[in-house]
Amino acid sequence: MKRLRAIASVNDALLINRTSRRSSRQLSTALHRVSSSPSTSTPRTRLSTLELRIPSKLCIPNRHASSSSAPSGLKKTPLYDLHLAYGGKMVPFGGFHMPVQYTDQSVSVSLHFTRSHASLFDVSHMVQHQFSGPGSKAFLERITPTSITGLEVHRSGLSTLLWPVTGGIVDDTIITRLGPQSFYVVTNAACREKDLKYFGEQLEEFKKNGGEKVEWEILEGWGLIALQGPLSEDILSSILVEPEETKLKEMYFGHSKFIRVKLPGGEASSPLLVSRGGYTGEDGFEISIPQAEAVAVTEALLKNATKEKLQLAGLGARDSLRLEAGMCLYGHDLDDSTTPVEAALSWVIGKNRRTGGGFNGDEVVLRQLTPKSKGGSGVERRRIGLIVEGAPAREGAEIVDEKGEKIGNITSGCPSPTIGKNIAMGYIKDGFHKSGTNVEVVVRGKKRKAQVTKMPFVPSRYWKGAAPA
Repeated sequence: MKRLRAIASVNDALLINRTSRRSSRQLSTALHRVSSSPSTSTPRTRLSTLELRIPSKLCIPNRHASSSSAPSGLKKTPLYDLHLAYGGKMVPFGGFHMPVQYTDQSVSVSLHFTRSHASLFDVSHMVQHQFSGPGSKAFLERITPTSITGLEVHRSGLSTLLWPVTGGIVDDTIITRLGPQSFYVVTNAACREKDLKYFGEQLEEFKKNGGEKVEWEILEGWGLIALQGPLSEDILSSILVEPEETKLKEMYFGHSKFIRVKLPGGEASSPLLVSRGGYTGEDGFEISIPQAEAVAVTEALLKNATKEKLQLAGLGARDSLRLEAGMCLYGHDLDDSTTPVEAALSWVIGKNRRTGGGFNGDEVVLRQLTPKSKGGSGVERRRIGLIVEGAPAREGAEIVDEKGEKIGNITSGCPSPTIGKNIAMGYIKDGFHKSGTNVEVVVRGKKRKAQVTKMPFVPSRYWKGAAPA
């Protein structure tokens, strides 16, 4: 490429490409080993309340803002060469070389293909962690508002890491319980340096306050792919080693299990952690893969399904899909100064946590759950969705009332290929957040009519079981 720079959004990435040249270790075994023999050495980063060392080589600068200088030290996911072979247009994102789209598909075509067939996204830039040991549940309940106690084995849930005192969101995360004392946690690539420091500091504090031992391992170099779209189940089923025993149809949204698949050479993969869910609003699966098998598993899916059913998709389609699904992008729709209540994520706060508290920032967050009229503190702003007339509203655009006074700002926005309207997400002054409220958005100096609307903009199609007859 002629130039590389850190990008603030996928839209920046697409702009870069217009001016650029075209260009084994089983997780289940690791979990058992950590639980049964903590002293066993591992080539991957291992941190615990007894040994809190964060190697500098793992810390990638947090790049939420654009920079005119070329980024150095960009990493490659295990699928980097495969992306190039399939015509991937690579851009810097979250400290990695990532495909923003592919030469044979526009972003819009790729998005439609995901919704009608299935697409495969490389999300190996995300940081995969494992927390285990007798103190792991208590530790996770300290740093998140989720009810970890009520999370069943092989169940997943979205949550937020919170700052002490303020209750601001450090990062959003997915937590999967793999055993009584074993948890799989995924965090954002762009927050890597901050999150590693945060986990280290919080573990040290947990230990000082008498917390039991926690083992923390980063699954460095592992692959993570997202198979998304209505054909996902059929595509994954076709390469299962034991399809009848696996029973994907009984694996609902938010469930996970270890699954083996047939590799291109005919051999079976190691057990792969497969979770039903994703970032597109469509049915699908996220698959965690040891580095040595990442390419083979990806090629097994692509070649067996053929391009008529499954195609690779990049960051461009992923960003539009997630916005249509009403999902947040950290560093844009969420940040350190935003609480779960302000972000319309109050549902991540477990029922027992609302009464018992015990998590970072609980005094602030729990008071916000109750409006001022009922004795709480309420919130001054709320995350909302908007349908915007005329030109699309992008991040940073101001939301104004009928008098022209600023009442909010846009954090994400794009034309929606699915509904044919300009959609946006942002924060608005409390009282203007109700669906149907008419406001205006300032786009390139001109006021555009907009209306607050419920999210998701496109109905989600997660698999939660067959609808009653």
